[in-house]
Amino acid sequence: MAKLIHTMIRVRDLDASLKFYREVLDMTPAHTLDFPDFALVYLRNAENDAEIELTWNKGRQEPYTHGDGYGHVAAVVDDVAARHAELVRAGYQPLPVKEFKDGGTLLARFFFIQDPDGYKIEVLERHGHYQ
Repeated sequence: MAKLIHTMIRVRDLDASLKFYREVLDMTPAHTLDFPDFALVYLRNAENDAEIELTWNKGRQEPYTHGDGYGHVAAVVDDVAARHAELVRAGYQPLPVKEFKDGGTLLARFFFIQDPDGYKIEVLERHGHYQ
């Protein structure tokens, strides 16, 4: 049986990315490997075993491209509207809250936000399938 342990993304400004993931997803470094040319920083919080691995190639100036294959990373929170409002007050620019419904039944309530490198993060309300 396989267990998901991390998702890796490349970041250009490690400090900006650490600030974003701490403030938006409450994720902080659990483990860091620092090499002369690059660093790997594994982020998690108390709710997760799985981590986001930030790969920082030192000295890189040009932005990374995401191609047409990258989708998003998703996280759940208890109250999407409250979290959205907190992020707006903190100066972030999340997209509006949306809902998916099947008839009158709520399937998902969510919004998207982008990290400093343009990676999309979906923030879903803890509900139904999304726990």
